[in-house]
Amino acid sequence: MSDTSEPSPSKSQDLKARFKQMTQPLVDSLDSRLSAQVDKRVDQRVDETLKDRLSVIERAVADLDRAVHDLQDRLKE
Repeated sequence: MSDTSEPSPSKSQDLKARFKQMTQPLVDSLDSRLSAQVDKRVDQRVDETLKDRLSVIERAVADLDRAVHDLQDRLKE
């Protein structure tokens, strides 16, 4: 006598496959949206970091430029 309350393994696998097939577009859509948000946030953070570091380099170059001009002025005297 078989117990009808438990599905057979093949029926269970079939239901699992059908459920996955039905939900896959939603999962793909969510994955795509999440990936786009992460990419956008990473790009923003990289841009902010590069901007900060570039400003430090620009200040250093300006300081060096002033120092070179000062030395040139001293050599002319």
